[in-house]
Amino acid sequence: MSACLSSTTPMLSLAPLAYYWSKQETLSFYVDAMQWPVDIVYLGEVVCSRRHLMKLDDWLALGKELRAAGKQVVLSSLTLIDSEADRRNMHRMIERACAEDFLVEANDFSAVRAMQGKAFVAGPHLNIYHADTLSWLASLGARRFLPPIEMGRDDLASLQLQRGELMQTEVQVWGRLALAFSSRCFTARHHRLRKDSCEFRCEQYPDGLPLATRDGKDFLTINGIQTQSANCLDLGAQLPELTAMQVDILRLQPQATGMAEVIAAFDRARKTISCARLSETLLPPHAQRSNGYWTGKPGMQWLAGEQSS
Repeated sequence: MSACLSSTTPMLSLAPLAYYWSKQETLSFYVDAMQWPVDIVYLGEVVCSRRHLMKLDDWLALGKELRAAGKQVVLSSLTLIDSEADRRNMHRMIERACAEDFLVEANDFSAVRAMQGKAFVAGPHLNIYHADTLSWLASLGARRFLPPIEMGRDDLASLQLQRGELMQTEVQVWGRLALAFSSRCFTARHHRLRKDSCEFRCEQYPDGLPLATRDGKDFLTINGIQTQSANCLDLGAQLPELTAMQVDILRLQPQATGMAEVIAAFDRARKTISCARLSETLLPPHAQRSNGYWTGKPGMQWLAGEQSS
């Protein structure tokens, strides 16, 4: 997994698409991504196995185009495997990805087992909180890991001192946070539909369905079976700190609008090891900034200018 930039400059990655866009919108987004200054692109359905507009063949074909454009491509596995069909499809995805020489992001431990010792990315939902877990996953083939979204800078700094030489660290720095997954589809429930006859209502919400408290404050975002934060994580101010901690990759979550501008801001900042400054207009709908987890505070908090000395 060679870096596109020098060892002191973190790479940028585009996380797997969490939302259910039309096939044309999805393909157009990734055609644009071929021109963006991202080094790594994650592809695949990670939320709901009922989402079917992009088939495995489509993801693989798209991956080949992105690779030809100079991007490192990673195929991401489904996060919640809750049926035999899901398990078979996960194995098929891994077999096809490996045959095409694509790296795989394992988002649950059945995918780790299916990798059978081949190199893989340990996704953020494997709950890697300490060095023993990271060392064990490295022995199974992990060559890159994402810490849990609630891990703060102190715990990550400690983990960085104990990771192996071959292990890369990737940290989400922008976008809504994936908080939980459930076998129940909350978007379908909102529309008084059953999960197995949901009419694919997720298509109506390209950045998720906002959920407010009774007093009208945005609280969460519903995305099918996935619950996300209402707020948008922004660690732009922490970019120099992340670089000093030798974080290898900065992960950006796709959103329906403004993605090119978000990437451009982080690209400028990583090249100069400076803070990434992003306009309020680039936040997803109904979102405020948040960075509380980074300093051990509630995740929804925003601490302006909060950075280690």
